[in-house]
Amino acid sequence: MPEGPELHLASLYVNKMCDGMVFGGTVIKSEVSKCPEVAFTCDSYRITATSRGKEVKLTLTPMKSDDDGNRRSKGGQADQHMDIVFRFGMSGYFRFTSEEEVPKHAHLRFYTKEKPRRVLSFVDTRRFGSWQPNGTWQPDRGPCIMFEYKSFRENVLSHLSDRAFDRPICEVLLNQKYFNGIGNYLRAEILYRLNIPPFVCARDVLEGLQLEDEFENGKPVKDEIADTKTPERAKKKAIKREAGDVLRLCHTVPLEVVNLGGKGYDPEKMDYSAFEAWLRCYYVDGMKSVWDHNGRTMWFKGDPGPMAPKDSKSPKIKKRAKKDDDHDYTDKKKVAKSMKESTTKKRVVKKEPPPKENPPHPKEVVSKRRKAEKTQEETQQSETKSTARRKKSNSVEPAAGKERRSGRVTRKNSK
Repeated sequence: MPEGPELHLASLYVNKMCDGMVFGGTVIKSEVSKCPEVAFTCDSYRITATSRGKEVKLTLTPMKSDDDGNRRSKGGQADQHMDIVFRFGMSGYFRFTSEEEVPKHAHLRFYTKEKPRRVLSFVDTRRFGSWQPNGTWQPDRGPCIMFEYKSFRENVLSHLSDRAFDRPICEVLLNQKYFNGIGNYLRAEILYRLNIPPFVCARDVLEGLQLEDEFENGKPVKDEIADTKTPERAKKKAIKREAGDVLRLCHTVPLEVVNLGGKGYDPEKMDYSAFEAWLRCYYVDGMKSVWDHNGRTMWFKGDPGPMAPKDSKSPKIKKRAKKDDDHDYTDKKKVAKSMKESTTKKRVVKKEPPPKENPPHPKEVVSKRRKAEKTQEETQQSETKSTARRKKSNSVEPAAGKERRSGRVTRKNSK
């Protein structure tokens, strides 16, 4: 998921690619996107970008015509700029291409006036990202960890009594109300460098920090703490005394990613080798991983800490699958895909055996067996009785018949 550094690099990318470019016409939204339409139409405008934590703002600024500075466009917006605030979700990024090379997951497109036209696109394969026309920075998000450091630090330390800080430090670091820009890989790298167990109380880690950071006066960043195998009470004291400045690393570690430059965020080449080499903990061989209380994977080394989830298990790490065409949303491929799926389903139905019933309870099996044995026994007894009756009837009934006949004959003779 893109985090603070990636969104800032995205804004730098937009400013670099759109520098000197003149855009015009209507902003186009894809049919499948559920995000709002961008009601902006202008003959000529420019695009600039800024970032704040996990948000990027595009500013569309109309250009005044040389013939008539007060002339308005068809949409009546020639004198009005528009801010569009983007949140990248799981897979959002910007891409600047020719009109023929627009990615198929480009859900918002800005066209240049030149010929052949070029396009700035907001690309989002998984469609978890969003944008807000005439938007502003979300009020529930705190100051940016990178570019509003003093405000960020003050916001955290002045709210330590908040119940949010009762939680483990690894989970609090994802709270955008206080740590706007921190995500999953950044929290792992920050805590690993300070050797802080991820599941210790956040308040214990942050309580001893000062409002003013001495780092600004040239003091080097502390990058380690005491051994985490000490007893629990001593461990808490060690965390408060030796933990280094977590807030400082929330500021400096993201800036390291930014300083990787385009190699950290390069939508043209998609080369992340420098970023992967920079990682020390996140997704690194030899590190441990467990799910936190929110179901997010936490990477760490050593003891997880006293607040780790009970019976927490390490999630299975899946290999990254190759990209396929499952997310093509054109009408032709929709029909072709649906026809293919329906044909496949029919074939599968023919070949599939009938569904198996749920296995019976062992008591039911025993009772059925006893009933069957009892029925079989009763059947055998009834067959034996019927056989005996037939034999008896075959041997007794003829003699009785003779006696009856002889009795009749005797009576007739006596008459």
